[in-house]
Amino acid sequence: MAIKVDETRRPRRWRKASFLLRESAFNNIRYMKGQIFITTFIFLVLFSACSGQINTEARKTGSARRSEVKDPSIRNEVAKIAAEAKGKVGVYVLNLKTAEYFSFNGDGHFPMQSVYKLPISLAVIKKFEDQHLDLEEKITVTKDDMVGPNQHSPLRDKFPYGTQISVRELIKYALQESDGSAGDVVMHVAGGPERIQTYLGTIGITNMKILSTEKQIGAAWETQYKNRSTPKAAVDLLRALQEGRALSNEGDRQMVLRMMTESSPGANRIRGLLGDTPVAHKTGTSGTKDGITAATNDIGIVTLPNGRRLAIAVFVRDSPADEKTREATIAKVTKVIFDHLKTGK
Repeated sequence: MAIKVDETRRPRRWRKASFLLRESAFNNIRYMKGQIFITTFIFLVLFSACSGQINTEARKTGSARRSEVKDPSIRNEVAKIAAEAKGKVGVYVLNLKTAEYFSFNGDGHFPMQSVYKLPISLAVIKKFEDQHLDLEEKITVTKDDMVGPNQHSPLRDKFPYGTQISVRELIKYALQESDGSAGDVVMHVAGGPERIQTYLGTIGITNMKILSTEKQIGAAWETQYKNRSTPKAAVDLLRALQEGRALSNEGDRQMVLRMMTESSPGANRIRGLLGDTPVAHKTGTSGTKDGITAATNDIGIVTLPNGRRLAIAVFVRDSPADEKTREATIAKVTKVIFDHLKTGK
């Protein structure tokens, strides 16, 4: 049975103590509610920040939610084809719609050779975008800027004593003709290897190193191995280009893809067995020393019949095989992956 106490009959000091106790309890409850609110607020802020950071990083690197192709028959077939080159072969392919990927030595390091003209070109275009400069700006190219006679350079062949030419035309020479002289001048305009490396970092490309000019690569055989990439990093660069993260201006992005599509070298590589399938690509090829060819490469974006796109990189390193065999290795590997993914499997 509850006993009700008449507060008015208590001594005044008791009533005061009772009031103070109730007020203290109320303040404690109010304080606890405030602490819970603050803790919850801080948690939500931190959770939101972390989520935002994760999402930003995913957009930056384009690496979120990839799923690996599990079919062992594809890996076996690629391994069999790769053995024909008698060197080290690296392959990475990514379906840009579904994020399904295939990797065969995809994290290995390979000398890029002229593949590196793509990141160099992207870096100079991004610089011009950021600084609101015009790609039609004329650059003076001197005789001393030209690569040596044993290196590929239609620009040097056409203008042996130098010329004035727009940055846009230099990029076109570098991407469509794989011109060594143009590549070196574009690298200089971009701010040199360090600036290009910084640019790659801003779009999440870390396993790609650009340290030397074409002239330097041509002067010392081992230098080419310092200018390297993994097949995966090359595909990440292609994905950044396709998704608009590599460049800010859509017109510039379309220009680069058009130049890559119209590129003349490497007709027997990625596009070799694909018929009329659209391919925007960039090749890279070294010389041969003591019967060994250091680099036979091709990276590109292939448009499937269903409209989806594949980003693909195939690198052949230190191969004693002839050019026909090395190029056929790239073409056959591409065809195997293409046939698997072209129907949306």
